[in-house]
Amino acid sequence: MTFQQALAHGTAVLAKAGIANAHGDARKLLCHAAGVASDRLTLLLRDPVGAVAEASFSELIAARVAHVPVSHLVGGRQFFGRWFEVTCDVLDPRPETETLVAGALAEPIARVLDLGVGSGAILLSLLAEWQTARGVGVDVSDAAIAVAARNASGLDITPRAVLQAGNWYDGLDEEFDLIVSNPPYIAADEMDDLQPEVRDHEPRIALTDEADGLTHYRHIIANHDPHLMPGGRLMVEIGPTQAAAVKEMMGIAGLTEITVIPDLDGRDRVVWGRKPRKTA
Repeated sequence: MTFQQALAHGTAVLAKAGIANAHGDARKLLCHAAGVASDRLTLLLRDPVGAVAEASFSELIAARVAHVPVSHLVGGRQFFGRWFEVTCDVLDPRPETETLVAGALAEPIARVLDLGVGSGAILLSLLAEWQTARGVGVDVSDAAIAVAARNASGLDITPRAVLQAGNWYDGLDEEFDLIVSNPPYIAADEMDDLQPEVRDHEPRIALTDEADGLTHYRHIIANHDPHLMPGGRLMVEIGPTQAAAVKEMMGIAGLTEITVIPDLDGRDRVVWGRKPRKTA
């Protein structure tokens, strides 16, 4: 089987199974199975795939038909221009979350706290872009911390990133000029409606608060004050219908300049507020 034949076959199988991006997924899986860069595939279309790569590709296609995410099958994905390892222990970094990173980079960063660090995609992207900054990433999952640590090492950011297991602010006794978080915000009664790639393959604890989807915002916002420097920003990713509720929480907590940032699809995606600066 040539690369062209394998790609066509894989695309057809995925399309028949109802996979939305059948051609794109088949292309990524074929390149991974054959160990070739995606930008070289066009040059190899008439070449034989080889028995070993063909068998591996067949297994990957079968797993994708079963809705295993592509990132889990190839070991990671691109986020904000960098490669991040992704496993079933962390959320799959989504393009929408880049809205949070871009918004955070609108101002200088010296010291950042990422609550619910997961794969490290947000924290490490910020530190990679702002190379004088240092940061702390906290997650309740030891397995997630291990993934983030490997990503920090891969990006050569380990000396500037402290990664520790913990529950939100517990054990932290320092101030930051930026606090970011993408907390579990899916309501419990919405879980069954998620795509199987998300519902069945990503950690439930990172998806839902098992309540109304707002539990963790209440805690993060209400308890920010000892950890945020005057003039510092608190930025959170939200679900598209949660902006009004999160804005209200920030106002009650004394934050100012409260702003909603839409993602590229025009949906509310990030809410941020500033801790007032001290007056003389």
